[in-house]
Amino acid sequence: MTPCAGRDEPVNPTDAALVEQALAGSQDAYRALVERYSRGVLTLVARMVRDQGVAEELAQDAFVKAFGALRSFDPAYKFSNWILRIAHNVAIDHLRKARPTILPIDDDASGREMADVLADRREPSAFDRAVQRDFRDDLEAALATLRPEFRRLVVLRYLEDMSYEDIAEVVGLPLGTVKSHLHRARAALGRLLAESGWGPAPPAEER
Repeated sequence: MTPCAGRDEPVNPTDAALVEQALAGSQDAYRALVERYSRGVLTLVARMVRDQGVAEELAQDAFVKAFGALRSFDPAYKFSNWILRIAHNVAIDHLRKARPTILPIDDDASGREMADVLADRREPSAFDRAVQRDFRDDLEAALATLRPEFRRLVVLRYLEDMSYEDIAEVVGLPLGTVKSHLHRARAALGRLLAESGWGPAPPAEER
């Protein structure tokens, strides 16, 4: 006879199951949720605030807020989107107080050619192609100049590999706005990368 499967705990419980266990008082379930999503939360916050120490504090704040509001989580939705939205809001609140220097977003012609490198393609993505160290450094510097509202979209799309629909749910924007902002962010990044020497070579008469 085979053992009854129902007597065994699932090896990888779903997020909804972990939330239910956490609400019932399971500290192990709390820890499992943190372990499952700490990397994504920290990555998003760190890219937005550009300070690892501050990001770690804000990530902890996000989890505290999330667990304090855990009963409001609707299992019909993705827990990943829910926790990232809380982390996103915590980071935005911090940045609104900090008021960092930002780059205006303009979709001008100077960045369009390099923006093609950052075009939204799944194979390969712009970040997949950014394997050279110098390019990564220049890309990081360019990303740091974007408005936080645009930077978050780039992080969610290209680092977290989220769909447009999930991004819209996380940041609370219409789907069309997400697509439009990502297009403008790519153009701005393309312009900056072209100015750093990563764009096509200029005509001979302009060299």
